[in-house]
Amino acid sequence: MEEILRLFPDSIKKVIERHTLHRQHALQEIRVRLFRPIELIFDGHAEWLKSTIPYKRDGVHILNQISDFSLYRMEDELREGYVTIEGGHRVGLAGKVNTLNGSVKAIQHIAYFNIRIAKQKIGCAEKLIPFLHQESYLNTLIVGPPQSGKTTLIRDVIRLISTGWGRNVGYKVGVIDERSEIAGSKKGVPQHDIGLRTDVMDACPKAEGMMMMIRSMSPEILAVDEIGGNSDVEALMEAINAGVTIMCTIHGKSLAELQKRPSLKVLFQADIFQRVVILDRYGQPGQLHQIMNQRGETIYRETGVLGR
Repeated sequence: MEEILRLFPDSIKKVIERHTLHRQHALQEIRVRLFRPIELIFDGHAEWLKSTIPYKRDGVHILNQISDFSLYRMEDELREGYVTIEGGHRVGLAGKVNTLNGSVKAIQHIAYFNIRIAKQKIGCAEKLIPFLHQESYLNTLIVGPPQSGKTTLIRDVIRLISTGWGRNVGYKVGVIDERSEIAGSKKGVPQHDIGLRTDVMDACPKAEGMMMMIRSMSPEILAVDEIGGNSDVEALMEAINAGVTIMCTIHGKSLAELQKRPSLKVLFQADIFQRVVILDRYGQPGQLHQIMNQRGETIYRETGVLGR
């Protein structure tokens, strides 16, 4: 939380601290919209800081803290619309968009900030992990809408696979952490517990990073967050053909929806994913809906929340 509070001017920082005291574990987002009250989103509900109105100078302060006073350094992030800060927290940005030849060049006059809190929930994958292992680990896809807990869940899956659980020994895990959200690395060193035998390629494009990791660190398991494009799929297929097991997440609501996406067609035609884990978002992240095999058959369904 310290990495997030430092973004704000002292006057706003004190108000947020006061309203989140003893409830930081339930805080999901801080939404800042210039000239409007700040919104705090907790598990299951939202609260408005009606007396705390951020002005333009406050937006400039937040941008300076995010960029270390160098917006030029953030050129790529401004094109993508988000910045990942220390601790793996993601700050979404919106405002006036500049385009060049029909493509987004940058976001200027930024007036909207969505600060998403990265959390580690040790043990949240303990109920799930036995379904992902049959003599060896199975290629797994974790599916869910935004804020459903995909990254939190795969982080703990990685920790368990890497360190070992029950009578299962640890495996070598390679993490391609393009957005620095899984490991939350600072200068290359993970700030989250991702296990004893995990190696991280931080802030590296997924497709390129997967091949680099296989060549350099010979992982037995490869983990990536938020796959989607054709280059990601091609790299996943190469990894599987190289004998590596994959664990990945993707934005989506259902298996049927994903099967309609052209970029994913080759993965489903080849029955790559031996386990598909569907998450729902009903107030709290990590709500498990069902687990399916590669034929789309449900092997487990529940309505409770995974872990602690």
